[in-house]
Amino acid sequence: MDRAIAPARRKWWMRRSFIIALAIVLAGVTLWAIVPAAGSTDIDADAIVTGNVELASFEDYLPLRAEVAPAVTTLVGVMSGGQVESLLVEDGALVTQGQPLAQLANPELRLQVMTQEAQIASQLGGVASENLGIARSRADRQAQLSQAQYDLVQATREYDARRQLHERGFLSDAGIQRYVAEVEFQRGRVEELKRGLVSESRFTAAQGAMLDQTRGRLQGTLGALRASLDALTIRAPRSGRLTNFTLQPGQTLAPGDPAGQIDSESEWKLVAEVDEFYLGRLRAGQTGQTAEGAKLVVAKVLPTVANGRFRVELAFDGPAAARLNRGQTLDVRIQLGAATRAVVVPMGGWLSEGGNSVFVLDADGDQARRRTIEVGRRNPRQVEILSGLRPGEVIITSNLSQVEGDLLNIR
Repeated sequence: MDRAIAPARRKWWMRRSFIIALAIVLAGVTLWAIVPAAGSTDIDADAIVTGNVELASFEDYLPLRAEVAPAVTTLVGVMSGGQVESLLVEDGALVTQGQPLAQLANPELRLQVMTQEAQIASQLGGVASENLGIARSRADRQAQLSQAQYDLVQATREYDARRQLHERGFLSDAGIQRYVAEVEFQRGRVEELKRGLVSESRFTAAQGAMLDQTRGRLQGTLGALRASLDALTIRAPRSGRLTNFTLQPGQTLAPGDPAGQIDSESEWKLVAEVDEFYLGRLRAGQTGQTAEGAKLVVAKVLPTVANGRFRVELAFDGPAAARLNRGQTLDVRIQLGAATRAVVVPMGGWLSEGGNSVFVLDADGDQARRRTIEVGRRNPRQVEILSGLRPGEVIITSNLSQVEGDLLNIR
């Protein structure tokens, strides 16, 4: 008789439930290896640049690309309006102070000046007539005084002669009284004329002073009128090279219009734009030099910031090392401070994030974590670290501004 035979039991590792569980575990491990952890970002090792944190000498200087500009620029202005009649020099010419540059025509002004000159000449003639009248009056008064003094002398002589006759008895008392009265009359006349001359002198002196002031004012006005005609000639306010002199014959100019400018020749300064990071570190009086070795000094720091940059002017401390031309650019190095020992890291794109944090590699180099730091001074090669990093650590100097997390997985 047949009997049922029980099927052989399958081994445990061949069971379906074990195989399913094993597949789930393998899938999880694979997923963990492929998918980054929360808050982390995968990055290719070839896509980053690293740098070492070191304790080294930090050179505190600022390199600049500066442009050569004239040390002094003086504007040439139009003093009296008119139409350009002729040009006497060309743009770019070397000129001396007071040299005529252009001639303007203004017939209306010339006619006005001629009319006013005639009026002033008439007024000056009137002043001269009054001065002449004062001089004549003074002369007449002096002549009267001289005549009275002469008459007094004559009367006194007559009296002396008659007095001797009177003393000898040849002339009566009544006869001599007429001569005494004549002497007294002439003496009184002289005293009266003297008092009148003194009083008149005070009056005429005040009047003469007023006339002198009037004459001075009229002559000043006449000089100003003639100067307004001279102002039709545009002249160089200083010696140097004439630039931006773009006037054309027939062009009409108004008073105050610019006619060009004069740049100092062989006297130069350097102008550079500087990142606003250095605004608090640059000041007048700091020294520097060009790549050719010419010594410089910071002359002005213009603190107005535009587009993240401000301007600085540098003066040569002594002769320039080479012949310079306006608009030429020079490499300049400004010394901000003495070299000191400091914790430093290389410059790099990581500063584009503001320099407040940086990714620091772990010891095995497989991951990098964001760390908050404090930076200090900078030069083209180094950044001073005030806190947050230690010598011997390694940072990522590449620009990782697009990374949002604080952990990098380096593959």
